[in-house]
Amino acid sequence: MKPASLKWTVGALLAATAAVASAGPLDPDCTAEKAAKSAAAKATIGVGGRCDPKEAAHDTAKDATGIGDKDKDKDKDKDKDRLM
Repeated sequence: MKPASLKWTVGALLAATAAVASAGPLDPDCTAEKAAKSAAAKATIGVGGRCDPKEAAHDTAKDATGIGDKDKDKDKDKDKDRLM
């Protein structure tokens, strides 16, 4: 492999890795405000975000009842074990 080709390949791999790393969470914390912004963008330019009213209602109910807190606490303790 030629050095110029190798540099191009490494650069392309780094760019792809950076794009994937900055893609954001797969399950965003949707709120009514985010759902409204997404709907407005979808109506205006045809492309909306990942939050819709159904997901916002689901996340709001989950936050109010504390259903999803167990997983967050478990992950938080996992990091402590690595450091010690």
